[in-house]
Amino acid sequence: MVKKKATPDFEKALNELESLVEQMEQGEMGLEESLKAFERGIALTRTCQQALKEAEQKVQVLIERDGKTELQPLDGTEEATDAG
Repeated sequence: MVKKKATPDFEKALNELESLVEQMEQGEMGLEESLKAFERGIALTRTCQQALKEAEQKVQVLIERDGKTELQPLDGTEEATDAG
């Protein structure tokens, strides 16, 4: 199976975004550099938002059974109900 790699990994994007924010908060960037950093930050924010949206959709699919939503614990302590 081939996975699409159109966007960077969520954690990688988030780390880069945090780094950009720290650099911008220092106030040592020039105007052009700040604008480029801001533009990159917006792109990274959108990447993170999309990754979170996709994760939310996957979780929703996983918890839906027989047309109704059942809440499932996140700690993994519940035994599997499908015998296979």
